Order: sequence, then C-alpha cells, then structure tokens
Amino acid sequence: MRPSDPAPQPELIRGVSLTGATTLNMIDMIGVGPFITLPLVVAAAGGPQAILGWIAGALLALCDGLVWAELGAAMPQAGGSYQYLKQIYGPKTLGRLLSFLFIWQLSFSAPLSIASGCVGLAHYAGYIWPGLDRIWFSHTYQANLPLLGSLEVSTVLMSGTLIAMAICAFIVFLLYRRITVIAKIGELFWVGVAAAIVWILFAGLTHFNPARAFDFPPHAFALSGRFFTGMGAAMLIATYDYWGYYNVCFLGGEVKDPGRTIPRALILSILAVALIYVSINISVLGVVPWQQMTSHSGDQNNYIVSVFMERIYGTWAADVITVLIMWTAIASVFSTLLGYSRVPYAAALDGNYFRAFARVHPEKRFPTVSLLALGAVAIAFCLLRLADIIAALVVIRILLQFIVQAVGVMVLRHRQPDLPRPFRMWLYPLPALLAIVGFAYIVLARNNFLREIKYAIVIVVVGLAIYLVRARKNREWPFLDSTASVTTAA
Repeated sequence: MRPSDPAPQPELIRGVSLTGATTLNMIDMIGVGPFITLPLVVAAAGGPQAILGWIAGALLALCDGLVWAELGAAMPQAGGSYQYLKQIYGPKTLGRLLSFLFIWQLSFSAPLSIASGCVGLAHYAGYIWPGLDRIWFSHTYQANLPLLGSLEVSTVLMSGTLIAMAICAFIVFLLYRRITVIAKIGELFWVGVAAAIVWILFAGLTHFNPARAFDFPPHAFALSGRFFTGMGAAMLIATYDYWGYYNVCFLGGEVKDPGRTIPRALILSILAVALIYVSINISVLGVVPWQQMTSHSGDQNNYIVSVFMERIYGTWAADVITVLIMWTAIASVFSTLLGYSRVPYAAALDGNYFRAFARVHPEKRFPTVSLLALGAVAIAFCLLRLADIIAALVVIRILLQFIVQAVGVMVLRHRQPDLPRPFRMWLYPLPALLAIVGFAYIVLARNNFLREIKYAIVIVVVGLAIYLVRARKNREWPFLDSTASVTTAA
C-alpha cells in the first residue's frame, strides 16, 4: 500500500433481510410527502382527476423500479447508482466522470430530500402549535448567470424551521449505530406508519361521500394543453412521493441474499405504496371538498389530513393523527438519510470522491463522515421553501441520475450480455423506454419548467470543473495516458 493510500476500513455488515429491506423502502416512500402534497396534486390537476397523477406516478415508479431491480441484483454493492453508472459506462473512462457527477449532484439532492421531510413535519406540527408558521425572515436571492439568465433561491426562517433542523439532527443521532440495530428501529417506526395509514383509510371509507370524491369540474378530462401541463405538474409531485423504492439499492452491500431480496423489496414496496396512496387520495377527497384544497386562503393545506380527521371525529383525533404523521415523517427521513449516507462512502472508497467520506466507525461499522456531512447540509436546506425543495429535487435527480441510468441498463445489456443477472427486467426494454419518456414528460410538461433545469445545469458545470481539476492532478480520465495509472483521489 502506498503512503498516500487511505487506511483500510472495516467492511459493512450484510444484515438486512427482505422484511427489513421492504420496511425501509416503504417508510422512506411514505413520509410526510403524500399527507402534505395531496392538496398540491389536486390543485395542479384542477380537481379529483388528480387520481390520474397518482396512478401514472405509480406506473412510472414501477417501470423505473424494474431498472433498479436488474441493476441492483447484478451489482449489489453500497452506493447504488454510483456503482451502476461506473460499470455501465466504463470504470476508468466516461463511467468515472458520470459516477462522480452522480455523487456531486447527490450532495445537493439527498439533503434536499431529507430537508423536505423535516420541513413537512414542521408544517404538520403547526396544527398543534399554530405559532410555528410565524415568519422571522424571508428573502429571495438572485444571480444573473451567463447564458442561463436569472437564477433565484428563496429562503424563509420560521419558528417551524428550528423544529425541522432539530428533527434532522435527531435523525443523525439515531443513525449513529450498527445496521442491525438500525433495521430493528426501522421496523419499530413502521408500526406507527402503519397505524396512521390504517386509521386514515378506515375513517375515510366509513365516512365516504362518492358525490364529493368524484365531483369533477367541467371538461376535467378534455385533452387540452392545460390538461397535460396540469398532469405534468401533478406527476412531478406524485413522483416525489413515490421516491424511496430504490433505497434498498444504496444499501446493497448490507443486504442478505441481494440477488433475490433487492428485486422483491423494490416491487413489493412500489405496489403496496401505490395502493395506499390511491386509497388515501380517494378517502380524503370523499370527506374534504377538492375546492377547499385548491383554495389558497389559510394554512389548512399544510396539514390537510388533520383537517380531514377533525371533520370526522373532532380535534382530539386531529391531534393524534398529527402526531402519527410527524412520526411517519421522522421514519421517512430516518430511512432516506440511511440509504444516501452509503453513496458518498462508496465513491470515496473507490477513490472517486473526497477521501474523508470513506471513514467507517471502527466498532459500529457505518460511514461516519458521509452520514454527518449529509445531515449537516440537510439542516441548512431546511431554510428553503417546501414547494421549491420538491421541484428542484425531482428535476435535478431526473436529469442527472434517472434518465442516464435508464439508458444505462440498455447499454449494459449490449456491452456485457454475459454479466450474471439474478433478475432480468420484465418485458425488456419497454419499462426502461417508458421510464425515460415519463421522466422527460415530468420535466418539460410544466409551467416555468426552465427554472429547475437551470439548477441542474449549474450543478453539472461546477461538478464537471471539480472533476477535471482532480482528474488532471491525479492523471485520471480524460488525462490518463498510456504510462499513467489511476491513483486515489486527494
């Protein structure tokens, strides 16, 4: 070993079973998202036809989930997409650049995802403590960039922002332990998540008013430009709510029997959560008029399920469901941060990211720096507005990860047809093609869609510059000549 090489790190533990993997996936997917974004989906679609957005989002998640299932079963290592992109496009050539850019964008998109759950939790807490929505400071920062024009970032500091930050710090504390203990904590979290879901569905079905639930506005299904842009906006939010089905792939190095467990956990979690989301959507619409959800007066849309329970049972029930949804949000952030913290670790271990991220706790054997760094950035991102967080997160991830990966699964079939594949995508290559088309539609079929695309372009340009500087210093691709060898990153 050369003096400049990082010290050997302890290996991760393969301690996550099918039950644990499916549970971690589902609590990642069912965070505060569907409970706080339901009014946003209805408003985007313009009425109860928002159900189409949820169904289309589920089909897109299943198509993309089959991409993840094939790649995850074939390459069950910590890091998920980092490993896939590197192997698909060449570990010492273009794949090295693409995998670095994936990690670089994840340094922004992962904390955005974590922050969205914490901010959503703070919004729901506002039902019990109304003073949390009092704004202390709000400002929009603007910058004029060459070719791109104006770029805006809005920040807001409220009493609830401090709650969101504290929750994020608490989750980091919970994750600072062995994976075997974490899996048991995840199963405990699922009990509260399941209780919230069952109660919401029971309340909705026993007080269901079909005339209210299916009170479609005139021309609701007319195939106009407004219909398609509305569905694009609705699908963007629904896609955010479904995300998390791939969490098991980031934990690939800690999963038992990954060739079977990873595909099964992916497909089971997507189907189960799709059924839950559609049922919750219909249940709430059967009690709370959709016109009320599209109204911008008051703050009740921040905690629509609490309003839903208050109408049925009274304030006591609203308070209880609010606590359960806050529990659900904590569970989701717990699972999200767990999965993402393994990705920079895998890249650093491979010499393709900052070396400090490769550090593993000597006794508990989890990536310490990666966990703490993502948690710290997520705390800072709690200052952003929730709607902005969701839009930026979805567009950045689609452009810089999901589409590249869906193309990659077909490239890998062509380049390495003999690669062992414990799971093969059903109806190949149709799901991958549908995923690409669906993601492109979400990005483009929205009003003001260029705003988030600008964020993605800035992240790519800055990441590319950092990669080229490091590659030149370490004589890596594209600066690698015939006599040079790949060295570890500084």
